[in-house]
Amino acid sequence: MGKPRFHLVSLGCSKNTVDSESMAHLLRRAGYASGEAADDAEILIVNTCGFIGPAKEESLAALRELAAAKRPGQLLIAAGCLTQRYGAEVARQVPGIDGLLGTRRWMDIVEVVRGLRRGPHPEPLYSLPEVARVALEPDGTPRAAVQGASAYIKIADGCRRPCAFCAIPLIKGTAVSRPIESVLAEACSLQKMGIREIILIAQDTTDYGYDLGLKDGLAHLLIEMTAAVPQVDWIRVMYAYPGYVTDELIDVMATHKQVLPYLDMPLQHAHPLTLRRMRRPTNVDWVRKTLGRMRKAIPDLALRTTFIVGYPGETEGEFQTLLDFVEEIRFDKVGTFKFSFEPGTASEPFGDPIPSEVKEERLKRLMEKQQRISLVRNQAFVGHSLDVLIEGVGQGISMGRSYRDAPEVDGLVLVKGEIPAGQIIRVRITDAMVYDLSGVASPQTGNQDS
Repeated sequence: MGKPRFHLVSLGCSKNTVDSESMAHLLRRAGYASGEAADDAEILIVNTCGFIGPAKEESLAALRELAAAKRPGQLLIAAGCLTQRYGAEVARQVPGIDGLLGTRRWMDIVEVVRGLRRGPHPEPLYSLPEVARVALEPDGTPRAAVQGASAYIKIADGCRRPCAFCAIPLIKGTAVSRPIESVLAEACSLQKMGIREIILIAQDTTDYGYDLGLKDGLAHLLIEMTAAVPQVDWIRVMYAYPGYVTDELIDVMATHKQVLPYLDMPLQHAHPLTLRRMRRPTNVDWVRKTLGRMRKAIPDLALRTTFIVGYPGETEGEFQTLLDFVEEIRFDKVGTFKFSFEPGTASEPFGDPIPSEVKEERLKRLMEKQQRISLVRNQAFVGHSLDVLIEGVGQGISMGRSYRDAPEVDGLVLVKGEIPAGQIIRVRITDAMVYDLSGVASPQTGNQDS
């Protein structure tokens, strides 16, 4: 008789992907095997997302689909952010769920599976203990997710920021940083595997180490990591918080070649009154000055940000300030979301007064403006060469990413010819689109071999 199999569906962000990989590792270590298809598995797990309304609906839909197709003897477990916050409601909305596991105790997955397999449970088995924050991982459990030649490393979990629209502190609890030795050991393991790009993630990477008593913890971590993994070509930083991009961090990014000149800093808005209602930093002049310092110190810097449109109280004038700010700063990449009402957050008393059609119209206007900016910024690379990490091939075309493109959220570089995945090659850019670039491999491929 073979090992019992599990099939794990991971939804939401890259941080969730890391949690899913960690759960899968624990299950394999306990004697379970992973199954590619739900039909091949005895245990079905959905690691849910509960961040905003559309993500909740996607998670519920995935659970309902698996529940409807369950055969006798199969077990269905709902794990992750949605169940952490709405466990009983998830069980009520999706008949057929056998177990619920919150995101703060993802490391209990083996105990939950074993408990369910001991015998029938007339009611779902709940594993939602009242803990204040996400627990640290068990010894030897990786907190990384490998995707081709790239890998995400989660350096912290939870968040201590007071953003009024965000449910993450309610779901995850306050920020918990991983010990620097643990993060570096993970990076070294990835280097041995031949990983070319490490992507550091957390709810707020710039808060890394605060709870450990570190000052400028992210800058310190980057210095240590570049020394520890010299063969990793790229180290990318995601999710910086306004006000915490320090001069030291800027200096590290400017002087350490492995640290990519790329920063994702979700700003959420640009009008001080909107930001105040969001409980976000309101000093927009600080943002201007900091981005100016970064661009002066790091001339090739690629800037990505995120904005929310239709936040309660956002007037047409406040939205126009946001449009003007986007025109002024000229970000390389912008993600835009319509405000999603979240019960229990500090924004709940505001309600959701702005009509959906107004939100949609503002999102469209903002993205049309940004698309024009992104096209111009992309066109500036025509005739120049970029290093590109190849991720896939097909029909005579190779697809990859430059330093300007984070996986899943940014664009691609399309290269003529079929080049093995995992190589970093030099590409001369010949054409630019709104999101993507295209080009040909240069005769000198630069960093192809490391």
